[in-house]
Amino acid sequence: MKRITDCWSVLVVLFAIGFWLPSHVAAADLFEADWGSGTIYKFTPSGTKSTFASGLFDPTALAFDASGNLFETDFNFGKIYEFTPSGTKSTFVSGLNDPWGLAFDANGNLFEADFNSNSSTINEFTPSGTKSIFASGLNYPTALAFDANGNLFEADFGTGTIHKFTPSGTKSTFATGLDKPEFLAFDSSGNLFESDWGSSTIYEFTPGGTKSTFASGLDEPMGLAFDASGNLFEADSGSGTIYEFTPGGTKSIFAIGLSYPVGLAFYPIPEPSILILLGIGAISLAAYGWQRRAK
Repeated sequence: MKRITDCWSVLVVLFAIGFWLPSHVAAADLFEADWGSGTIYKFTPSGTKSTFASGLFDPTALAFDASGNLFETDFNFGKIYEFTPSGTKSTFVSGLNDPWGLAFDANGNLFEADFNSNSSTINEFTPSGTKSIFASGLNYPTALAFDANGNLFEADFGTGTIHKFTPSGTKSTFATGLDKPEFLAFDSSGNLFESDWGSSTIYEFTPGGTKSTFASGLDEPMGLAFDASGNLFEADSGSGTIYEFTPGGTKSIFAIGLSYPVGLAFYPIPEPSILILLGIGAISLAAYGWQRRAK
């Protein structure tokens, strides 16, 4: 009788994991930096909007660390603010020159693009805030994004170029001929997406650099972010809209009535592999208990 009961326990664990895993991997809240209103808004997966933070000065880019803390570049204040998951705000660093793009590497270091022409630098910050220069001599750098191999990609607004930096800082040209590139985002297959502000287009680049048009006819496209299901979200600054695109390019409206939306970021969720390991651990404990009681 004990064996039957324990077998049912294992089945219950398996069912719970099967039910819990896909629902939690697929859904996450979207955060938006609203330049015009000085606000960071939070949207549930169904589109319900709430205010996460207000009283900011030209909030631009957003990035989450692995612990769920949100970092935001306050463009005209020259600061990076850090928000805990509950919304408590603190100054991570100040004294920057028109900070724009943000991106975390795999080690938790934060990279920031200094847009100002007197700097035009990519700065690197350790988790404790220690600053060093990662790259200089750029021309109005805006967006930053890391690929799966730890290479950093940078959108050079002034030259219409995307540069690629190896982890050691070696620079090469990935793409040219763009018209005021603003934001970058990688999909799960390693394709790079770029919001081309000047041409009102989102371009897609394969890992080898082949370019194609993913979406056109937009109105000052800015922030880009992928959800766990591979849908691309775009901040359409000129129209005050957030659009959602399926992997096949079908467009729909996710949110409207915003005041010049710029940066987008999804709240981080555990990788499926981590969740699967947790599930295996639960099954192993159940099986161990069954074996102990069966003796």
